[in-house]
Amino acid sequence: MEIKINNQVKIFPEPCTVRQLLDEVIPEKQKGIAVAVNSSIIPKTHWDSHFLADYDEVLIIKATQGG
Repeated sequence: MEIKINNQVKIFPEPCTVRQLLDEVIPEKQKGIAVAVNSSIIPKTHWDSHFLADYDEVLIIKATQGG
C-alpha cells in the first residue's frame, strides 16, 4: 500500500500498523516521537493497534533539544 510519510511516498505491505511503519522508517528506538495520521494525533498507546490504509498521510515529528 502507498503511504505518504512527511511528504515522501513509500510502499508498505498490508496490513501495517503505526508501530510497524515506525520500525521500518526509524529502526533504532527513539524517544520524543509524535505521530499524526491524516492530521489526527495517534497516541503512543495506540501505535500497535492503529492500522494504516492505502494513501494515508503520516507525519512523524521528533523532539530535539536546543535553545
